[in-house]
Amino acid sequence: MLPQTLVPYIGLAAAFVTTFCWLPQAIRIIRTRDTRAISLPAYGAFAAGIALWLMYGIALGDLPLILSNTVTLGLQLFIVGLKLRYG
Repeated sequence: MLPQTLVPYIGLAAAFVTTFCWLPQAIRIIRTRDTRAISLPAYGAFAAGIALWLMYGIALGDLPLILSNTVTLGLQLFIVGLKLRYG
């Protein structure tokens, strides 16, 4: 069992990693304009899931959920937009 004092830090670390892990993908697409390996249905479904997590966070009033999912959704929609633009 984890000490309760560590739980918020684990949550923050998880939110940071899962939010900003999409940044390298976005940067790569910007640099190469190559989106052939990007699955539009997968990224679209993931973005929809993140939107649901965001609504859940808003309903709970949970600021870490709201902030991390807002940034993640923004990055996902940006990548989806690049996929639509560059094919």
